[in-house]
Amino acid sequence: MSPARALMFQGTGSDVGKSLIVAGLCRAFAARGLKVRPFKPQNMSNNAAVTADGGEIGRAQALQACACGVAPRVDMNPVLLKPQSDVGAQIVVHGRVVGAAAARDYYELTPRLLVAALDSFARLEGEADLVLIEGAGSAAEVNLRQRDIANMGFARAAGTPVALIGDIDRGGVIAQIVGTKAAIAAEDAEMIVGFLVNKFRGDPSLFDAGMRFIAERTGWRALGLSHESLPTDHCLVLGVA
Repeated sequence: MSPARALMFQGTGSDVGKSLIVAGLCRAFAARGLKVRPFKPQNMSNNAAVTADGGEIGRAQALQACACGVAPRVDMNPVLLKPQSDVGAQIVVHGRVVGAAAARDYYELTPRLLVAALDSFARLEGEADLVLIEGAGSAAEVNLRQRDIANMGFARAAGTPVALIGDIDRGGVIAQIVGTKAAIAAEDAEMIVGFLVNKFRGDPSLFDAGMRFIAERTGWRALGLSHESLPTDHCLVLGVA
């Protein structure tokens, strides 16, 4: 079986809707008969789910696994950070606690943790038609980029294209997306194949000019504008080629 196709969803910030977009697409593509698997290389959350073998992963990846119609497993979230204080976290690798570290010390461990994430990704890729990957936080956290394994660090290492999600509900989505292009390195920007605008309300035609502006300023394809109250043919539609 050839390796699966993969697409990574990164955000302009936290809570832009990455988890639910990935879950929804997991369900949609699974319903079309594809073998779909969710993946998040690194998650930070105290809300863990327990897999059948007793391992811990982020609850979002457990939800996404259910959307795919498969059991959650540790490969779907190989690195889980469980905050214990403002500056430190417990480190869970492949479902098992391996220790704890302050944030500054944690970044010394990331090269080894990236290997663990890539191993898990390869296993999922080997059994699926499609792997949908969720990033963490913001794609433009350039102060953390050198040791990043959650966003562009993983995308570059795995060679996966990226779709960038912005949240219009909180305001400023044009600046969110255009600003991300301005902040990140050119090599990282080349990984982004398009952008999504999430949580739109009202008449979508009023944002046509906004979508065009973002596309013109970034050079990225407009992949969709999500709106929960619109008919299906007006909702977010992604083509996976």
